[in-house]
Amino acid sequence: MERRSVVAFGVILASCPCAFGLNPSLRINQYAHKAWTIREGFFKSKVLSIAQTTDGYLWLGTDSGLVRFDGVRSVEWQPPAGEQLPSSFIRSLLAGRDGTLWIGTNRGLASWKGGRLTRYPGLAGNDIQPLYEDREGTIWVGLPKRPSLSVCAIRRGNSECSPEDGKFGTIPGAIYEDSSGNLWVETETGLWRWRPGPARLYPMKEGPGPGGLSEAAGGDLLIGTPTGLKQFSGGRIEAYPILGGKPFPARGLLRDRDGGLWVGTIDRGLLHICNGRTDVLARSNGLSDDFVLSLFEDREGSIWVATTQGLDRFRDPAVATISTEQGLSSSVVLSVLATRDGSVWVGTQKGLNQWNDGRISVYRRPSGRQSFAAPRFQDPAGRIWVSGAYGTEPVDSFEKGRFLPISALPLGPVPWSITGNNAAGNAENVWISRGDGLFHLTKSPSAEQIAWATLGRMESALALLPDPDDGGLWLGPGLPGKGGVAYIKDAQIRQSYSAADGLGKGRVEALQFDRDRAVWAATEGGLSRIKDGRIATLSTRNGLPCDAVHWMMEDDVDSVWLYLACGLVRIARSDLDAWARDPKRTIPTTVFDASDGVTSFALGTLFNPQVSKAADGRIWFVSGDGVSIIDPRHIPFNRLPSPVHIEEITADRKTHWRNLSDAIRSNIRLPELSRDLRIDYTALSLVAPEKVHFKYKLDGHDDDWVDGGTRREAFYNDLRPRSYRFRVIASNNSGVWNETGDSVEFSIAPAYYQTNWFRASLAAVFVAILWGLYRLRLYQLAREFSAQTGERARIARDLHDTLLQSFQASLIQMQTARNLFPRRPEEAIQTLDNAIGSTEHAIDEGRSAIQDLRTTAAFQSDLEHLLTVAGQDLGQAPDSNGAQPVFGVRVNGRRRTLSSILQDEVYRIGREALRNAFHHAGASQIEVEIIYGKRDLRLRIRDNGKGIDRNVLRDGARAGHWGLPGIRERSKRIGARFDIWSEAGAGTEIELTVPASRAYARRQEQRRFRLFRRKPDVV
Repeated sequence: MERRSVVAFGVILASCPCAFGLNPSLRINQYAHKAWTIREGFFKSKVLSIAQTTDGYLWLGTDSGLVRFDGVRSVEWQPPAGEQLPSSFIRSLLAGRDGTLWIGTNRGLASWKGGRLTRYPGLAGNDIQPLYEDREGTIWVGLPKRPSLSVCAIRRGNSECSPEDGKFGTIPGAIYEDSSGNLWVETETGLWRWRPGPARLYPMKEGPGPGGLSEAAGGDLLIGTPTGLKQFSGGRIEAYPILGGKPFPARGLLRDRDGGLWVGTIDRGLLHICNGRTDVLARSNGLSDDFVLSLFEDREGSIWVATTQGLDRFRDPAVATISTEQGLSSSVVLSVLATRDGSVWVGTQKGLNQWNDGRISVYRRPSGRQSFAAPRFQDPAGRIWVSGAYGTEPVDSFEKGRFLPISALPLGPVPWSITGNNAAGNAENVWISRGDGLFHLTKSPSAEQIAWATLGRMESALALLPDPDDGGLWLGPGLPGKGGVAYIKDAQIRQSYSAADGLGKGRVEALQFDRDRAVWAATEGGLSRIKDGRIATLSTRNGLPCDAVHWMMEDDVDSVWLYLACGLVRIARSDLDAWARDPKRTIPTTVFDASDGVTSFALGTLFNPQVSKAADGRIWFVSGDGVSIIDPRHIPFNRLPSPVHIEEITADRKTHWRNLSDAIRSNIRLPELSRDLRIDYTALSLVAPEKVHFKYKLDGHDDDWVDGGTRREAFYNDLRPRSYRFRVIASNNSGVWNETGDSVEFSIAPAYYQTNWFRASLAAVFVAILWGLYRLRLYQLAREFSAQTGERARIARDLHDTLLQSFQASLIQMQTARNLFPRRPEEAIQTLDNAIGSTEHAIDEGRSAIQDLRTTAAFQSDLEHLLTVAGQDLGQAPDSNGAQPVFGVRVNGRRRTLSSILQDEVYRIGREALRNAFHHAGASQIEVEIIYGKRDLRLRIRDNGKGIDRNVLRDGARAGHWGLPGIRERSKRIGARFDIWSEAGAGTEIELTVPASRAYARRQEQRRFRLFRRKPDVV
């Protein structure tokens, strides 16, 4: 056996004179560390200086420009249009207490505040190196010059510089005001106390150079020099002993709020000095580079280190890790066990490690044993049961520095789990799970072995939990793919539960009782609770970030901790109890991940215990690089709300507004038809910017706050033209919300068709269309009524021209026959026969009239044929004088097809005119002339009869007769002109003139006419 002891400086000490913030008892490699490097493209060039303005932004001065950084995005700062910095080579930065950012370049000084850039002509062309603000608000500037440097003071915008008398040297290294109000300036000639009183030099053998100035805990001044750290006390400059007195070139000094001193070097990396202990972090173990250019502490206590290759941030982690650099014999840790005396035992690849009161002691197993030593269980006698990691070796008991084999346990495979009732004063009752069975050790000289075959399908048990009340044992399978929980007593399974009963799926890695005697099982499918035969499983459905649970531990401050495949989770005990009462509810959780120092595993290891709670309440658990510790009573909590800023508004990939400090935040007008709107925002919590959460709301569009998660932009598409107000709030990494947040107002201009006047015009047009449709409907109704009236008039005309006139003629003949009966019977009978013939003819005419109502004559024949047939029908019966006139039809011009509707009307007009000529004119000759002209169609009907009475021509018709009025109505309806000439005894001539555009059929109608003539309709 071999024992080795080392002092574990990295363990969290119980007492430390440094203030709380960055835990000063942690070693530098235990802080949460993140690096942004130039080689990764995060910055274009090296960072020379760092500052943080009151709005929360971190400003980085590089040799290629000024960069604004929010912890996630770095943006190259651009001055307002028409303005520029003296140079893009930024030497130094200073954030004043009034919010002014002072920018020192290699060609002059500028300041930026309230969206305004100010340059200082009196310092133009000078290389601005150190910048410092004293307690009175005066800005001190160092100007390297030859033959002598100058120190300038800027008050209320005016600068006053020291005379160049050659005694001060040529290069200022640093300017610093100590707690007593003394202002110090370092140069290559020595250390100058600049005020109060006249400047006084304290020479040094080696000038301090650009090493930096700071103050020790006792008020002494610390000076960084090319040969190491010096201390000024009582007017004397002496070496400040660290690292065994080895010299190192100091490049910068920073005293943090916790009392720790940070030293940047030229070739040794970064030093952290606190409580007399010095830690070093170099490029070889994580620093971006060994050459440190600048040091800075932000408002939340994080330390920023600029090197020639990038930027590093250090902050206090929630979970600290102890590894080989803190004294462990190996970083490969198998198990961890806290014992009743306050010690914590850590099993590693290279021996058993005991942590006790800040010291680590290492114990190695006897020669011939494997070097793995995993603590598994502490029995009532205080002995530590220790196993190896592979092969067939005995299980040892460790007591008083000695490893002794457990003789009652036969040799066999490495145990999966060892557990028992370890309460002091109780009888020995140890359970051991191995590949060859389950072993039960009591005070008997030999162990009781239970074969897995007797326990059903179980083949192994990674998780064991003895029940102290009845001596039974809860166990869970440990092989991949196996699942379920069983309770055995007297080598028999008394209860068993599986996924079908609601247990989490997959293997069971840990079992534990809670204060209510419920059994909790950590499974791959969630955390299951077994109580009185009822099972409920907590998983992602109830608020866990992932399902696979490795172990559960209840702390001393009413919280429960779960180690999951995706991190470490804290749940308030009250929330877990509420979930136990209602397993359907969702519970709030706090997740600690890699940014908090937690290393996660998809699958746990096969060595228990993986977690243990020490006597002081801290929880120790196995991690990927040693053993990790979390103190539930002292978890870093960020109480500073994050400043929130809206940075940019972009529409259609064009930037329309950018935040330039106090830039205009209202009446921002976006062009018409703006689409694909993106609003960039940020929150300045630099501790863990990846954990900042946002909520935003666009007044005028969003009904409620939108959870933006960690996203730093909001997107909107196709917003309507109107005014909007965008608001955003954020919470920091500890969940502290900035409820005020930030807001910006903007509007989208309407296109012409989105304006009110255009909408009003559309409304007016719509009303006009409705009014027009209403008037059109009235016109249609009027036309329908007029058409109905016209149809009635036409029917009246047809009845008058056919049936009534025929019946009237028959009536006259019947009256004549009656008068002749007494005197001349034969003539009366002849007259009566004529009357009967006239009546039959009238019936035929009525049938023809009805047929005319059902169909049109337009497609039956051309106009010449129709009028010829009409004249022949009318000429068969003699007129009242018994004469039969000579009738003929003559055509002039090239025959043309007439419009079907118009031909029917012209035919009816012509037929009525012929009826009047045959029945009333007493003519001996009747002639029809059809003239097909280019401009019009003319129809003339002449007779040599007795003519028409002038009164009839003047009045338009005889009483009771509707022939001429009907002709005039038809002519008007078809847009034709009707003329009539007549003289008593000289005959009558009528002329119907129809314009060619109305009279002649179009080509399509001509084709239809030809097709109709081939296949005439039969009615």
